[in-house]
Amino acid sequence: MSADLPEYYFRIRENGAAVFRVDTENRQRRIEMDQIAVINIRNGDVKPQGQRTLSDQDHAEIDRWMQERQALLAQRDIDDIHRAVDYLNLTTQWAQSKATDAQLEDVTDRLLMAMHDLRTVLVRKKADRLSKD
Repeated sequence: MSADLPEYYFRIRENGAAVFRVDTENRQRRIEMDQIAVINIRNGDVKPQGQRTLSDQDHAEIDRWMQERQALLAQRDIDDIHRAVDYLNLTTQWAQSKATDAQLEDVTDRLLMAMHDLRTVLVRKKADRLSKD
């Protein structure tokens, strides 16, 4: 099993990850994880733990992980937007076919404000893109 384990483990946190070096080469043949750094994915900060100095390999592995993580988060963002479009369509169908007057009264103002805000931003961004061309 130890041959299948990665050399590094990244414990996901709110804004990044805690980075551990995985060690299975010890007398007890246990998996040991030694925290070597903390990463902030938003600003790219890498803070070594304690008095540790990160090796070139550590930096390379952390940089690789950060690039992969940023790509994954960007993909999730666009997936969320595609799901939002689906939810808008489902909400329209619900409002037209199933919603009671009381339910519509409960959500109409909030939905209208959110949709107005979204429309304003989308129209402005589209105009900006068109003016660049």
